[in-house]
Amino acid sequence: MNACNPNTILLIVHQKKSVSGHIGTLLSSLGYNLDKRCPCIGDPLPQNLENYAAVVVFGGPMSANDCDMEGIKKELDFIPDVLKLKIPFLGLCLGGQLLARVLGAKISPHELGHIESGFTKIYPTKIGEDWFVESDIFYQWHREGFDVPDGAQLLAKGDKFPNQAFRYKNAFGIQFHPEVNLRMHLAWLYFAGYRLSERGAQTRKEQLTLRLKYGKNINLWLDNFLDNHLLNNIK
Repeated sequence: MNACNPNTILLIVHQKKSVSGHIGTLLSSLGYNLDKRCPCIGDPLPQNLENYAAVVVFGGPMSANDCDMEGIKKELDFIPDVLKLKIPFLGLCLGGQLLARVLGAKISPHELGHIESGFTKIYPTKIGEDWFVESDIFYQWHREGFDVPDGAQLLAKGDKFPNQAFRYKNAFGIQFHPEVNLRMHLAWLYFAGYRLSERGAQTRKEQLTLRLKYGKNINLWLDNFLDNHLLNNIK
């Protein structure tokens, strides 16, 4: 911890009813206060970050290329301040894409129109092999992916979307959704079930069956990642 012992995690979400899932549960259990903000519905982002131990930016239905959206623009302007102050940063799906864009990388859909919706295997790189001991299967829900920014380390690859996780100093961008618990999963399948008909999506039955098989290991991975990688960077 630094001199002022920050004990609050800033959570940036993208819809009014967005929740923090398993990440919120784990961070609360570690004793952190959670400050959830949604710039896309008008919430201001903090101007003073000295009381924040880390920043987590979640996924959402919009694109990191939606610079005409006020909320997305605010985040793109805000993230460089987080990086400059060396505050640990985690971007999930859209959050990872926003980080990549801030660092100069391209965000784009699959060239054949595929999406990822369901549980897929990722392939750790040589640098990332020690980061994915607990699980190499993760939940996906996205139609765009990121290129790897200059100066960043690629930690994991994928089949349809080749870049799945990268590190830039003490900032991490990941394409998958380790935060999604069963309650979130069921809500996404219900309220955005239309996406299950898109190319590359697993069926509802397949997804729920695979959650029973891989969910526990994904939770173990997230627990280890937060404790030993993201929060380990707090000085």
